[in-house]
Amino acid sequence: MEKKLLKRFSWVVIAIMLWSSAAFAAAPASQVLGTREKLPNDLVWLFSRQAELPLVNLQLLIKAGTLEEPQGKEGLANLTASLLLNGTKSRTSAKIAAELDFMGAKLSASGGDDFATVSLTVLKKDLGPALELVKDILLNPTFPAAEVQRKVSQFKAALISEEDEPMTVASRAFTKDLYGAFPYGHPVLGTQAGLSAITRGDLVEFHRKYYRPNNAVLSLVGDLTPEEAQQWVTKTFGDWTASPIAAAKLPAIPKLTQRKVIEINKDITQANIILGNLGITRKNPDFYALQVMNYILGGGGFSSRLMDDIRVNRGLAYSVSSSFSPGLEPGPFVVALETKNATAGEAITQVVEQLQRIRTQPVTTDELKDAKSYLIGSFPRKMDSMSKRAWLLGYVEVYGLGLDYPWRYPELIEHLTPADIQKVAEKYIHPENYLLVVVGNKSAMTSLPGGSPGQKKEEKKDEKKQPHN
Repeated sequence: MEKKLLKRFSWVVIAIMLWSSAAFAAAPASQVLGTREKLPNDLVWLFSRQAELPLVNLQLLIKAGTLEEPQGKEGLANLTASLLLNGTKSRTSAKIAAELDFMGAKLSASGGDDFATVSLTVLKKDLGPALELVKDILLNPTFPAAEVQRKVSQFKAALISEEDEPMTVASRAFTKDLYGAFPYGHPVLGTQAGLSAITRGDLVEFHRKYYRPNNAVLSLVGDLTPEEAQQWVTKTFGDWTASPIAAAKLPAIPKLTQRKVIEINKDITQANIILGNLGITRKNPDFYALQVMNYILGGGGFSSRLMDDIRVNRGLAYSVSSSFSPGLEPGPFVVALETKNATAGEAITQVVEQLQRIRTQPVTTDELKDAKSYLIGSFPRKMDSMSKRAWLLGYVEVYGLGLDYPWRYPELIEHLTPADIQKVAEKYIHPENYLLVVVGNKSAMTSLPGGSPGQKKEEKKDEKKQPHN
């Protein structure tokens, strides 16, 4: 039986890979990702027919992420999502796992900053029982006490284990200080204190409050007709009860009005560095100019200025990159790199110089052309499989981008000019008011840049002894 199930699941994986290589060769300019409908209970659902393989992929995005967590219960959103498959009123976790194995289906649930996600991939012939299982874990989780305790212990252990990763330590320190009490300021996994404070009652209440059809987006992609999709969605989710949901009262994000340095001492040979400031929301119309600017600055690998200057020309780091992470609320802008402890100060100085440069000097015609070509040319890979297309359907709905977004995207990028790139760099990059976190051997590091009179500087002891959450 085990060999049969493995063979069956392997066939599904191979079929998905074969389909993804040819599914999106070309598309007319008027094409949209799929159709958009809404059930009477206000569940928005989107559908795209892909009949090349007898498979169906479902993605359910529920606005029940860390943004909804009450202060002091950090990790509640992810814990709730992660426990959906650990028992319902009629199924144990073992029974759920056995049913999935029998169907050769893949079902998962996880938390995130903006939303929780339930994902399903299944053969079309098994769609009925698979959707019944999805409905059960979604509407009837019981959060068994033993499973709750096991998951909490698992997540706490993961948080401790990650403290051995210097870049993770730096990243956590950066987000915690940048956001303060704002929910983006802690890991999706939560914190040691937050996980300890969560009760089974908290899980039940969080699920009751936020797991509602009027707070979710469903995307369905696969070998179904529109009529079949309508029937399955209505049958499975039509009796899911809606309920009013009050907007979360979010604390203010602290303003970064001066340079701030946090040094965390660890006995390691490489200094792990994160530098940056608050960025933008995904709905910000400057997103596209920032994408191009970031590709040129540090998001384009060996095509980027940071890599060219800091690795290729100066040999200060093996890798260096920059990124924006926009969400429903403003995400961070960061530059991340590793370098020898002795060259940390020099590397940081060069990063700041490149930030100043892209704000004060127009990018070149070749840089702009290469960035546009890459971003436009690589976009089809975001929807070259059923699961990616289902995810993109949900993504464009949650962030209000429109179902024609993939075919508008080239226009949004192509018209940008060097002046547009410089304008957003000036607006959103702040080399005079940045947050800098350095995890490394302080005794081996030279003095770090940014010692102006108004600068705030903090030092922390060895994070291995005092975990940073």
